[in-house]
Amino acid sequence: MSELRFVRLGFGEDAVEYQEAWQKQRDIHAARFQDEIPDTCLLLEHPPVYTAGRRTADSERPLDGTPVVDVDRGGKITWHGPGQLVGYPILKLPRPVDVVAHVRRLEDALIRACAEFGVETSRIEGRSGVWVLGDPVEQRPSLGGLSLDFDPRLEDEEFDPRLNGPEYAPSNAGQRREDRKLAAIGIRIAKGVSMHGFALNVNPDNTWFDRIVPCGIRDAGVASLAGELGRDVTMEEVLPVVEKHLRAVLENAEPRPRIVDAAPDVTVEAAV
Repeated sequence: MSELRFVRLGFGEDAVEYQEAWQKQRDIHAARFQDEIPDTCLLLEHPPVYTAGRRTADSERPLDGTPVVDVDRGGKITWHGPGQLVGYPILKLPRPVDVVAHVRRLEDALIRACAEFGVETSRIEGRSGVWVLGDPVEQRPSLGGLSLDFDPRLEDEEFDPRLNGPEYAPSNAGQRREDRKLAAIGIRIAKGVSMHGFALNVNPDNTWFDRIVPCGIRDAGVASLAGELGRDVTMEEVLPVVEKHLRAVLENAEPRPRIVDAAPDVTVEAAV
């Protein structure tokens, strides 16, 4: 791929409102499609905001009616906010685009970045993003005298952790030693150019995720670099590491078109 340009839009007190960043993405997407600019990755923080991809169910939205921004990416609902590094790689890819391969490249770069901080992460089959793997069910601690062998999350598709006390909250998945998502990925490909991207939890208040069913996943939770390391981790530490690994993976990649039967090139999406 071509050289990747990074643009740091705003962090901390200069965090970028979601709608403003979304418009910025549209502008860069149009320019990249016309080959007016090189591949570009926007890096930023958002003020607290819930965003919902096209597949979000009503039952996954905040119970208290907190506003949600509906967006044109794939996937379901998630949260963005302070302490979370958001990246929007806007890349021109060969058509028809191999969306899965693009997601895997983003995952690879983030897995490498987390490893540099000493956090071992992985992929989970059927679930995009970067994960800290939990213990097997039989090795997890019981909560409130209830054996996790009878945990309703294992059997009941309608189980809603928001109604079952703080011990089941997504932000407490580390205490339960469950699988927990450290970085979410949700993208959109239009005219062969990618939009949206990833959100890496550096040091956020993960209790924001407790109001929703993050990414529509009821049997796992969320994590952060700071939580896994047991120390404060700053955005200043993480930015150059993530940039380095994104550059190494994306600039050295040789994307190939997806092999398909004759069909029109359409807008495609990937899950959070």
